[in-house]
Order: sequence, then structure tokens, then C-alpha cells
Amino acid sequence: MTLGAVAVFCGSSLGNDPAYAAAAALTGRTLAERGIDVVYGGGHVGLMGTVADAALAAGGRVVGVIPRSLHDRELTHTGVTDLHVVETMHERKAVMADHSDAFLALPGGAGTLEEIAEQWTWAQLTIHDKRSGFLDVLGFWQPMRQMLDSMIEAGFVKESQRDIVAIDGDLDRLLEVLASPPRWTDKWAAQVKR
Repeated sequence: MTLGAVAVFCGSSLGNDPAYAAAAALTGRTLAERGIDVVYGGGHVGLMGTVADAALAAGGRVVGVIPRSLHDRELTHTGVTDLHVVETMHERKAVMADHSDAFLALPGGAGTLEEIAEQWTWAQLTIHDKRSGFLDVLGFWQPMRQMLDSMIEAGFVKESQRDIVAIDGDLDRLLEVLASPPRWTDKWAAQVKR
């Protein structure tokens, strides 16, 4: 499968280590250089703004999707290729999902985690068949790797659905995985109807 567009979820802050911003810039630049559109939250601040700026500087196409409440606070990146101002956060995630072939989380806070978790859930339920990846900068996502292992061990996530999520510190390797065909099945496929 060829990736035409990747939704990038990441912090609206820069974090406290320059490595986070460097990874965001590398992500934007790499996607642009590969001809992959960046779909993101539409802001000019934090890691999200860094991703967008780097992609644009490399000649890439950047699609921003921002809720009106944030747009009205003047947080919108006005230089993106295509901007969607939507009414709610729910609509934002749906539009981003519709415009993307895969999802990539860089370091971030609760919003980043919530956004990537929803796409992971939608893949489990076969609402879509798109992969989710976590770019593990400075070991940031290692607790998520441990959490995934715990979810599988405790019987809340099927081993057969582990492939929905990839966690890697190497962007090139991660993009290869995100472009690979899905191999998981519907979470409920083997359940007996009652």
C-alpha cells in the first residue's frame, strides 16, 4: 500500500527536550520529501506547528483541521495548503481520519493519546483498516509498549490485533510498517452470538 496522507497527532507544546522538536521537524520534512500529505490539527503552536512548518518548507502538502473554538483563539496555522475549520473535536478527528491512510503519534499529552487511541479503536472494530504508529522519541512511548503488552496479557486486546499498532524510534521503519497491508481481523469476528 502506498501512503498518500498520514495524520500526525502530537503536542501543542514543544516539550522540555529539543529532541522532540527535532523529531517533529524530521517527520514533517520526511513526509513531504516522500510525497505524503501531512494531515494534522491545524495549529501553529508546539510540535504540531513544527511538523507543519517543516513539511511546508520541504514543499509538502499540509492539511490542517481545527475546531472553531481554537481557530477563534488565533491558534490556526494560516500558511497550510488546505484548512478545514470544524465545529467540534469529534468532527476534527473524523475529518482527519477520512483524509488519512495511517496515523502517527509523536510525543504529546492527553489530546495526542486520545486521538491516536480512537483511531486504534476504530481499526479494532474495522471501522477502517488503517494502522497507527507511535514515534518513540527518547523512549517517550515505552510505557505505551508496556501497556499494550499488559492489555494483551490480561485478555483485553487480542494478540491477533497487535499489528494495528507499531511503536518504533526509527521514522523510516515506522513508515514502512504503516504502509504495509492490514493483517488483523474484526475484534468480534470470533465471538459467539447470544
